Amino acid sequence: MSTPKIALVTGGSRGLGKDMALSLACEGTDIILTYLTKQVEAEAVVAEIKGLGRRAAALPLNVAEAAGFEAFLTQVRATLRATFQADQLHILLNNAGIGIYAPFATTTEAQLDELYAIHLKGPFLLTQQALPLLADGGRIVNISTGLARFNAPGYAAYAAMKGGLEVLTRYQATELGQRGITVNTVAPGAIETDFGGGIVRDNADVNAYVAAGTALGRVGLPGDIGGVVAFLCSDEARWITGQRLEVSGGQHL
Repeated sequence: MSTPKIALVTGGSRGLGKDMALSLACEGTDIILTYLTKQVEAEAVVAEIKGLGRRAAALPLNVAEAAGFEAFLTQVRATLRATFQADQLHILLNNAGIGIYAPFATTTEAQLDELYAIHLKGPFLLTQQALPLLADGGRIVNISTGLARFNAPGYAAYAAMKGGLEVLTRYQATELGQRGITVNTVAPGAIETDFGGGIVRDNADVNAYVAAGTALGRVGLPGDIGGVVAFLCSDEARWITGQRLEVSGGQHL
């Protein structure tokens, strides 16, 4: 019987990260998920994963504070030994993030710095420092946004950082390919979560507007994303790397 794979999912306590973690668990993967403040929710996800017959653990992580990555990865190593009787990760999902609505003309330096720290600098340095823990033949998936392709006023800074992450994905795929590690981007469209204050989920006018501009005629749900990520982390996707896969239902085609 093969040894289960172990995934590290940042921002796994809610929304898309939670669905990714559960989708991977359903495919037989054990999970380490991170949370920023929602420890109770994170532990509930851990319990749900255990209910699926997989092992799981939740660790605190602020992806905006790169100075804490070394200590975090020390904790990951200890968790791998104690909970999983293992010394390597097989999958890294860079998912943790925030949304800031700010028109270009009034975006502040502080907002720009925060988005950079979370969406570009954080995934860059966390992945870099996690490389010794990542097994050869492993999988990295970076979560971007449909807004890196189509435009919605007020998201210039957010989308620019995600655009940078998509370029980084291709460079990572090129440089890590010699180890058999694949690196891909998944770019969700508008999803009904609490992201961005839950505006797509909770504002009926916004929801209807997004649905009207989507080929499949509705707004996305968290369950639309996790299975796609799980596929990219599977053996069946071993020959896919350096790619951007938009999962938006055909938004603004």
